[in-house]
Formats: sequence, structure tokens, C-alpha cells
Amino acid sequence: MATTRHLIACGLIWAAATLAAPAAEPIPAGQLDRLRSVIEPGPGEDAWAQIPWLTDLWQARTAAAAQGKPILLWEMDGHPLGCT
Repeated sequence: MATTRHLIACGLIWAAATLAAPAAEPIPAGQLDRLRSVIEPGPGEDAWAQIPWLTDLWQARTAAAAQGKPILLWEMDGHPLGCT
């Protein structure tokens, strides 16, 4: 019963927030280059992308055991290569 009330309350809050929120203004074309320079990683800020990450847990476990290294498991809801 409490779960149903909670879901209804969340739905009402979501509906009120989305109906009351005004649409965002489009980004002017003249600002795109400046925004891109702020958003994109600078030199050295994307070093993590150079690591040959493994997406197969068993393969990672086998390699880590062979090298005596730990595993960094990055888990989130949805598909790890494109959370939806």
C-alpha cells in the first residue's frame, strides 16, 4: 500500500515538474565553439580512454588473476556501454 502511494506521489511530482518547466532556449550558433572548448576534455583529461578496458567480466578476472592485479568493476543500471 505504501509503495503504491509512493509511486503515485512520485508520478505527481514528476508531472508537476515537467509541466511547469519552460523549454530551454536553443544555443546560439556563435557560442557552440566556446561551449565545446569548455565541455570537451583537455589534453591529459581523458587518459582513462587510453586504457584497454575489458568488457567481459570473466576475461577481466582471468587476466587479473594471471597478472596478480585487482579488478575495477564499474557497474550501473542499463547496458555498461550505453546506459539507457
